[in-house]
Amino acid sequence: MQTLLDAEIARARAEGCRHEENLPFLLGGGRTQEAVLLVHGFTGSPWEMKPLGAYLAGRGYLVYGLRLPGHGTSPEDLAGKRLEDWLAAVLHGLRSLAAQGYQVAAVGQSTGALLLLRAALEHPLAGLVLLSPFLRLRHRLAPAAGLLRFIKPFQNRTLTPQNLPFYYERRPVAGVYQINRLTRHLRSRLRQVQTPTLVVSAQGDQTVLIPSAMELFEHLGSPHKEFHLFGPEAPHVLTTADNPRQPETFTLAASFLAGLRRS
Repeated sequence: MQTLLDAEIARARAEGCRHEENLPFLLGGGRTQEAVLLVHGFTGSPWEMKPLGAYLAGRGYLVYGLRLPGHGTSPEDLAGKRLEDWLAAVLHGLRSLAAQGYQVAAVGQSTGALLLLRAALEHPLAGLVLLSPFLRLRHRLAPAAGLLRFIKPFQNRTLTPQNLPFYYERRPVAGVYQINRLTRHLRSRLRQVQTPTLVVSAQGDQTVLIPSAMELFEHLGSPHKEFHLFGPEAPHVLTTADNPRQPETFTLAASFLAGLRRS
């Protein structure tokens, strides 16, 4: 796995990733043959998954936090990436772990969760933890991203100084169009997903429409699935210190994964 990590770090740097915390990471391992793949969200980076990665590594898992193409570099770089590029990176991570003999589960944040659902249609997984998944974005113009990407290529947003190195202030609308492609593809295929799945959402999420997380959950074909909803105090990104319910998020994820060991 170190060879994979070294290759992905070299790729990230070649593509313009300069901040060390935005690089892919590998944590833990050695005690079991269980691995967890972590997938960050749209315009984010592996940084947002690293606290959860450290928590899971401390519980005996090998943890690989990948970097989706176009992330940790520049908004312009991300604007040129497609759903197929992101999915290929996720499948490569899953297959690389499996090829080393690991039983692989995965945790995804937001768009990362959707990519894992899509990947589960092609690659078997021991379990899935989906943090803030969705079928519909909250912004009223999001459905029109296919047209708007030619008129207004970027959407501006305000970030706190501490988050500025790890997220994009300018979100490429072309990327939102790719997310729309992903949700359209998943809608008719959720019944095909049989992987044991935990869905965690929050009423305080200002990025996606909360009912669509429940809609996604209800349509999942998984015989073993669980749903947890935090209150209005929890935001969209559940893995960072900005979430006051971060410790409970980690406990929920770890408990669900541990339950898979016993089943």
